[in-house]
Amino acid sequence: MRDTHPRLYKIMKIIRSKDLDITPASHEDPKNPGVLKKILLQRDDLIDARIQMINWAFLKVGKSFQLHYHEDMQEVFIMLRGKVKMVIDDEEDTLYKGDAVIIPVGSKHTMTNISPEDAEYLAIGVAKGKRGKTIVH
Repeated sequence: MRDTHPRLYKIMKIIRSKDLDITPASHEDPKNPGVLKKILLQRDDLIDARIQMINWAFLKVGKSFQLHYHEDMQEVFIMLRGKVKMVIDDEEDTLYKGDAVIIPVGSKHTMTNISPEDAEYLAIGVAKGKRGKTIVH
């Protein structure tokens, strides 16, 4: 069961797909749209930078990735499949299919797959200019 209670985070920003409205794309006729959308992120959610990378990532059952941070790169993870425990600095939460999380520049983070299937997610890196150097902690 998903946590339905809002939490206050000082670092982590989670976007729950289940809480987003479905609206016509801006280029569509609102009365008869061909495509609908959920807005996961907007310009003000991201740092002023350029896309460093977009990865389709796979996290095996029971596995975690190493605790690390990026010197000048913000990351956005968008869950495509599975259920994971996300830890960013001293905050943690569970992410489900359709959820997204914004990881601030310099925040130590790790993710653990806690579902009975491999987890899949998009990882998008937004870097300020130093190429998003990764520091393993």
